[in-house]
Amino acid sequence: MTISKNFIAPAIPVPPVEYDQKYGTDLIRVLRLYFNLLDNYFSSTVLDAFNGGVGGNGITFPHIAASDTTDQFATADNTPTPVNWNTLTGGYLWTLNAPGSATADVAGVYKISYSLQFANSDNVINDAAVWIRVNGANVANTTTIFSINARKSIGNPAYLAIYAEATFDMQVGDDVELYWATNKAASSGGTTGIYLHHEPIQTSPYSRPAIPSARGSITYVSAIPPA
Repeated sequence: MTISKNFIAPAIPVPPVEYDQKYGTDLIRVLRLYFNLLDNYFSSTVLDAFNGGVGGNGITFPHIAASDTTDQFATADNTPTPVNWNTLTGGYLWTLNAPGSATADVAGVYKISYSLQFANSDNVINDAAVWIRVNGANVANTTTIFSINARKSIGNPAYLAIYAEATFDMQVGDDVELYWATNKAASSGGTTGIYLHHEPIQTSPYSRPAIPSARGSITYVSAIPPA
């Protein structure tokens, strides 16, 4: 529902020096029309468009949520690599771009929250760092570093699901990406090290949902404050 606010306070007629019944009638008519507009704007119908009638549950802010259903490998040791997202969980006024960026349709201050399922197939502890880029440029103070334990045994890696969040500004058309790097990169060809791990739905020995290698969401915080 689109709510019109294209009305302003009326120009009050200038009173005459002496009493004039027509002036009083005109003044009442102007005020009545204006208050009718106010009543319409703040009617229950209009308010329901904002709050759905219960606790603000009718308000929809820009947001996006996505995940990935593949193993992901860094390009090489100590090399920034974008996180991929191949499944759009939901969103509004955002666009998910293959393989790993999202575009904002509305400017604002946003918060990103993400979880990455790291695995370490190497026999020593290794580190991984994760941060945000907007339009290809690193966003200040958004890096988090994690240490993943050595594997449990050959073919049985150690796992660490990491979580982090950060707040940042976006303009209309800006692209945001999540990047990661590790000192020891595994490869699909068998090189041991750090990678992002996924697993499909499990039915045995117990039933559980799939494990995405990455999942995250971006939510609207506020308009960008004036400089």
